[in-house]
Amino acid sequence: MPVKWLLHWQASAGIQVTSQTLVDVVKCIESMNATRIGRWVVTAAHYRPNQRDQSIPVDCARELLGVSFSEMQSKYFFILRAEHMVVEADANITAIMEKLQTYRNRLTVMFEGFQYQLGDFQIKAGRAVLSHSDNLRGIIMEVEYLPVSSLEKTRVLMQEFVDIWQDVISRHSLNGRFVHLEPNFADYSLFDQYSWQHTALQYISLMAYFMSQRS
Repeated sequence: MPVKWLLHWQASAGIQVTSQTLVDVVKCIESMNATRIGRWVVTAAHYRPNQRDQSIPVDCARELLGVSFSEMQSKYFFILRAEHMVVEADANITAIMEKLQTYRNRLTVMFEGFQYQLGDFQIKAGRAVLSHSDNLRGIIMEVEYLPVSSLEKTRVLMQEFVDIWQDVISRHSLNGRFVHLEPNFADYSLFDQYSWQHTALQYISLMAYFMSQRS
C-alpha cells in the first residue's frame, strides 16, 4: 500500500481557521495543475463502554477509537490506545455493537473533501467537523506517494514534497502552514511497510489533537 502522510493546518498567531481556509488551500492545489478525481470521507468515532453501574469493574476495553474509510468500505479499524493495538474488523461490527449496546458513541468526527492527482502523488484536502453540529475542528491534507510502500524510503521525498507545497502556500499569501503530526507507529507494532492500520492511527491521532485544541 502506498505511503500516506497526514498533515493539519496551523494558522498564524491570531488568525482563525475557517471554511475559507479550505477554499484557499484547494485553489493552491489546483494552481499546481493537479487533477480533481473525486471526493473522500473518513469517519472517526470515540466509543466508551455502556455502563449503567459505574462502580462495577469493566471487563472490556475502556475506550475504543474507530475509523472507516470511503475507499475501504468493507473494513473498520479500532485503535486501543491503552493496549497499543490497531485491530481490523468487518464493517458490520458497528451494527453489531449498536445492537448489543456494549459501547456508546461519545462523538464522531468527519473528515471530508476533494481528492487530486499530481504525477505520482495523490492529495486529499478537506475539513474535520463534528458530525452532529458541523462544527469545524480543522483543515487537513493527506499526501500519498503511489509508487512506494516503505515509510523510510519515502521519508526524504515526502518531506521535499511538503516543502515545495509550503512554498506554494507562501506565494498565495496564506496565513499559516501545514504540519505533519506523525504518531509513533512502532508503539503499535506498525513498522516500515505501510498499511491501512498506519492510516487509521494517523486519523485517530489527528482527531485526538483537534479535540484537545478546542472545547
